[in-house]
Order: sequence, then C-alpha cells, then structure tokens
Amino acid sequence: MKNQTLLILFALLSVFTPWGNAQDTKKLVLMAGKPSHPPRMHEFNAGVQLLAKCLNDFPGLDVEVVLNGWPKDESVFAGADAIVFYMDGGARHEVVLEEGRRMKLVQEWADAGVGLGFMHFGVEVVADQAGKEFKNWIGGHYEHMFSCNPIWEPKFESFPEHPVTQGVKPFEIKDEWYFNMRFIADISGNESVEVEGLNFVPILVALPSGAVRDGPYVYPRGPYPHIQASKGRAEAMMWCVTRTRGGRGFGFTGGHFHDNWGNDDYRKVVLNAMVWLAKCPVPDGGVASQISQADLDQNLDPKNRR
Repeated sequence: MKNQTLLILFALLSVFTPWGNAQDTKKLVLMAGKPSHPPRMHEFNAGVQLLAKCLNDFPGLDVEVVLNGWPKDESVFAGADAIVFYMDGGARHEVVLEEGRRMKLVQEWADAGVGLGFMHFGVEVVADQAGKEFKNWIGGHYEHMFSCNPIWEPKFESFPEHPVTQGVKPFEIKDEWYFNMRFIADISGNESVEVEGLNFVPILVALPSGAVRDGPYVYPRGPYPHIQASKGRAEAMMWCVTRTRGGRGFGFTGGHFHDNWGNDDYRKVVLNAMVWLAKCPVPDGGVASQISQADLDQNLDPKNRR
C-alpha cells in the first residue's frame, strides 16, 4: 500500500513539475516558402532551419520545420500552439491558395487560439483576398502601392516593455524593411493601442529619413506622394498583437537578407517573438543563441550563383 501511494505521488509530480511535464510542452511550426530571389536573399528554407536550430534546446518548446511551402501532409499542424510563415506573399501567398480552403483552416487555428506569425514578404497579401483576416490575425499587412519596401538601415534605439524585447539591445541593420503597413482600424502602428479586439504593440519602430521616404523603393520604385506626406513620422516594422478571444500574432517586415540572422539582436527579437507566440515564457535576457558563418552557409537553396 505504501509503495502504491508513492507511485501515485510520483505520477502527480511528473504532471505538475517542469522536469516531467510533457503536457506543458508547446509546439511551434516554422513554415518556409519556396525558393525565390537571388542567392542569400529570401532564403526561407535555410532561415527557418537556422532559427529552429537556435531553439532546439529551448525548454518546453518542440519545433517542427516545414520546407518549400505548404506541406502535402497537414498532420504536421496537429497540436500546434503557434505557426510562423516565412515565405513569398502577394496574390500567390501560400495561405490564399486552394480557393479559400487554407484561409478557412488558418481561421480555425486563430479561433482556437493558435499563435500566427508572418515574416518579410509573407506579411503581404492582396487586400480583397486576405486583408481583413490578416488584420484580425496579426494586426495588419503590407498592401501594394499603399505600403513601401525600400532597402535602408533604420536605427532601433528604444523598445517597449514586452516579452519580445527582453534582452534586445539597440541595433541598426540594412534590410528591405517594409513600412506604412495597412494596420487594423487604420492606426499608424507606431503606438500601443487596444483596438477591435486586439492589444497592439509595436516592437521595432524607427524614423525613416526624407531620402528613404522619397525612394527608390524596391518595387515600384516610387516615390509615392502619401509616403512622402508622412515625413517625420516613426514607422513600425515589427509588431505583436494579443487577441482578446485568445491567441497571439506578430508581423516582421525584415528578413530579406539571409546574413542578417548573424546579428545577435536582430535574431534575438525574432526568436523571442516565436517563443512568445507559442506562449512559452521568454527569459529575462531573451532567447540566447550563437551561430557561426558555417551555420549561415548551411541549407541554402540551390539558386543560380553566377
């Protein structure tokens, strides 16, 4: 009888203590899009594998990687607490294909409280296809000819108090940083606000110079008069939302140049966001990781390297 009681106590401890709590393990799915752009740009497959490697030993988090677009076997999504999409967007965005079937599936995930993150080109959708949904899922999206996409080097000098910013130090880095996003309720996006069922927090905010606003943008080259008209306004290039009905979301407009993952703070803010998205606690100093040039050179897509 005494032994039986001890076994019961041990079983209870295995459920309620961190070292034996399989039920507390969160599942994060990182989905990479198909290859695009020249070498070391839009390296979605290499990027998600690199970020997954950085999270391999993170306690309480199980990371699954999906390569080359939407998986044929959707069982990988079973039990997911968060899903991050790092891929090309626009009219052929992976989530809008199959005549809306995938959109309905992502909406089911959102309704169930699954965290949703979209990175770089993956934040762009055609407004009539998925604009409303993206505003509800992650607070906003890139809209062609409304938003712009210059390659520039913003200075991220201060951060809000938020789990995603823990341990992140000021940094500046050249990337194709989109801004003037189409945010929910037409907010500017550079201030925290509660709006239409979302708690919206800008994470990476910087002030584009007049020259940056004047272009050229990557496509179309610009300038756009409405972008120029907002000179002097700070812009959000990464943001997080908490949905009042449950679930979290984030958008990150960087991620064009693969080698930027070698910057510790650039990498940390995204790793923090992924951990937070899955509802794991972010360490006080942020997610620690170290990568080498060899890590950056792994898993690159076999693109034309002439």
